[in-house]
Amino acid sequence: MKYEIFLTSVLRFPLRDRFTARAILICAVFIYPLSIAFTLAAQSKNDETRQLVKQAKKFVRRGEFSEAEKLLRRAVETSAQESGKDGTDAKLNLAYALLKQQQLREAHELSLAIARSEPKNASAFAILGTIFLNAGNFRDARLALLSALQIDDRQALAWAGLGTLSFFENKIQIGLSQLQTAVFLEPSEPDFLFTLAQVASRAEDFKQSAEAYERFLQISPQTDVERRARIKGLISFLRFLGNKKSLYSLRGAPESSINFRLVNDRPIIQLKINGRESEPLNFVIDTGSGISVISEETAQRLKIKAITRGGFARGVGGDGKFEIVYGFLRSVAVGAVEIRSVPVYIRRFHQNNDKIDGYVGLSLISKFLTTIDYGNLTFALRKKDKESGGDLKKQDGGENQKNEAVSIPLRLTSSGFLSGEVLLGGVEVPFNFIVDTGASISVISNEIAGLQEMKPFAGKEKVRVVGAAGVIEDMPSYILPKISFGEHSRERVKAVALNLSVINETSGFEQAGILGGNFLKNYRLTFDFANSKVVFVPIK
Repeated sequence: MKYEIFLTSVLRFPLRDRFTARAILICAVFIYPLSIAFTLAAQSKNDETRQLVKQAKKFVRRGEFSEAEKLLRRAVETSAQESGKDGTDAKLNLAYALLKQQQLREAHELSLAIARSEPKNASAFAILGTIFLNAGNFRDARLALLSALQIDDRQALAWAGLGTLSFFENKIQIGLSQLQTAVFLEPSEPDFLFTLAQVASRAEDFKQSAEAYERFLQISPQTDVERRARIKGLISFLRFLGNKKSLYSLRGAPESSINFRLVNDRPIIQLKINGRESEPLNFVIDTGSGISVISEETAQRLKIKAITRGGFARGVGGDGKFEIVYGFLRSVAVGAVEIRSVPVYIRRFHQNNDKIDGYVGLSLISKFLTTIDYGNLTFALRKKDKESGGDLKKQDGGENQKNEAVSIPLRLTSSGFLSGEVLLGGVEVPFNFIVDTGASISVISNEIAGLQEMKPFAGKEKVRVVGAAGVIEDMPSYILPKISFGEHSRERVKAVALNLSVINETSGFEQAGILGGNFLKNYRLTFDFANSKVVFVPIK
């Protein structure tokens, strides 16, 4: 959006000739004491506003955002008659507290109003940009955050927002530098340290990542016990990884193509672990997972031991929790390609009728141009080198398919998912959907399912969903009239409605659904992770 500068006109009321010196003197005698009284009253209001804001900031530092919100609403109400700095500060702090609670609409209204009326207020633009970022509106987020830094280049929240945006766009080193600047400017802000730790880990700077997480634990609120337990386990694993020379190092051939089986609309390949030639294992290609996963049963059979444990993670299904157990594989062979030093999760698989040994996550294949061809049932990896430049056209086949190929930008979420913009038939605005080859069926969030436009498409069938944390029965289904991803569309796509709050807690920006195998199976997909895009070619 464009940010307009609203100029207020100054009205001047000249004294009339009929005012005599005597009249002015009489007014002065009676009005001057009243003006003192009004000034004192205003000063008292300002003092009260400042005190409420000060108390609210303490609640924010303790992570008690709802309590901070209550105080800040009182502060805004107290300063309602004033148009000065105290009233503005109260509103901006309220917007920030609402942002922390994902109440984005009201936070947007508050910060936008101030950005319009005070076009030199860097904090207003920084908060506004962070709101856009959380909503997945990257274009407006960048405009607002850059505006904040043009006004004040020491605006830490704006640097943190730009660093996070670069992270989502897979510009890892740029994001790392921007977040380091934010932490330098505001070393006591826990959120900046947490995001810095995530980006440092993605950059494979495990020492810096562990140190940032440790600093985060020192200064962050003590309230979320489960989250702190997860981070402590992660720090131990990062220390372990920091002692390795490199991760995901490539051996063998620079490219490979193997067949896969399509079972319940999920591509399943066979690969080999730790050089065990005699025992090929069944793994699902899972672009909905940042890290690869191996089942408890398979890990026990192959004598793959846990490196460390990291508390409990939240997931879909069951009681909503599963234990985090970290493991490490010496090697993974996919056809003629071998990848060495591979971190994994070890997890119990709920209901394993397809006899799956694990899931291939994005980190395992991110150094390749990766093609999943649902038409020919082939999975191809090709190392991206400087000479070829990773030209995607070489992956497209015939001239006709080149003309049908559509390149679509992808974003990388904080939790390692690939996300792109999707249009749903009957709804005008785009939504962010995770591209998940490991999901059999597409998903819409409960919030999307609750829209008035979605009600006519509710299905009668109830669906059983198997998630990372267990099984959920009788979930409502929908027959979506149309799903469009870039220029590609499919009609009458079945989807299940789920609570995606678990995903959105860690994704970094709002996800409204999942594109699953029942949509993706109609295409050949080539993922260019380095350039954050995927090429869709319809299969005949």
